[in-house]
Amino acid sequence: MASGVQTRGWSGPSRRRVPRFRVQAPLDVTVLRSGIPDAVPGRSVNVCERGIAAVLAGELNPGESVGVEVRLSAVGEPLRTRAIVRYQEKLLYGLEFMTLSEQQRSAIRDWAKQARAVTDTTEAPWLAAKSELHASERKSSGPSASATGPGFPGRPRKRRRAKRWLAAVLVLMIAAAVFWWRWNRGWAELESQRSQNLSAETTRVQVPPEMMQKLLVHRVEPVYPADARKQHLQGIIAVDVIVGRDGSVESMRALNGPDVLAQAAMDALRWWKFEPYRVNGEAAVAETTLAVEFKN
Repeated sequence: MASGVQTRGWSGPSRRRVPRFRVQAPLDVTVLRSGIPDAVPGRSVNVCERGIAAVLAGELNPGESVGVEVRLSAVGEPLRTRAIVRYQEKLLYGLEFMTLSEQQRSAIRDWAKQARAVTDTTEAPWLAAKSELHASERKSSGPSASATGPGFPGRPRKRRRAKRWLAAVLVLMIAAAVFWWRWNRGWAELESQRSQNLSAETTRVQVPPEMMQKLLVHRVEPVYPADARKQHLQGIIAVDVIVGRDGSVESMRALNGPDVLAQAAMDALRWWKFEPYRVNGEAAVAETTLAVEFKN
């Protein structure tokens, strides 16, 4: 989807059947993780009637089904549709639209006409400026501009045209430099945001058991194993538990007791659900110790 990027393993000409249009617009991609929707912000690179290329501040896997919301213009409703992740390289993703209606396709075409979007190519901005300069030279190379001897009126005219060409090239080069500066700055912001998100996910907060118990919203009682009951095994099993930002139990480790009771305790704890533990208003990963009692 991105400029100059093809499907992995493809080295021939582009296989795209519809034109792409450069557009930098904020977008949100929603993906279901463990049944819970997770919004991933990003910025589009180009868009067409079949899909969109974007830089995202998160990780998606090729083949995942996601929801896409992008506002192509300052007025009107944003474009909302479903898409499949078809391409991924670092933070760059190619998304193929799956449920785009004819009305939405028409909206993309109308937006491209109104914005006078340029069909995406692999040329860098300075190459485009060079092409425009050559085109201007070809237009001006007529009989009226071919006089080169001293005193001919064509010489001052050619000088004026050369100055205009040079000014046009300088303007285009400055515009290209500003575009790349803004693009690189936006990419740096996305990288910084992604690093902050990863840091928040990996930071664990030690939470006292009594405080974590107050956040418990769903409890599953353990099953007393028949073998343990026959052997008259009983006692309190302590389990070290990691609770994710969504309040679900992500991992655990029994700290004591017979293996049969420890396994029964963990089989029950994995279904416990808590309210998210918050630090400064933000959900955090919590580590705590929970106890399960078995009495014969």
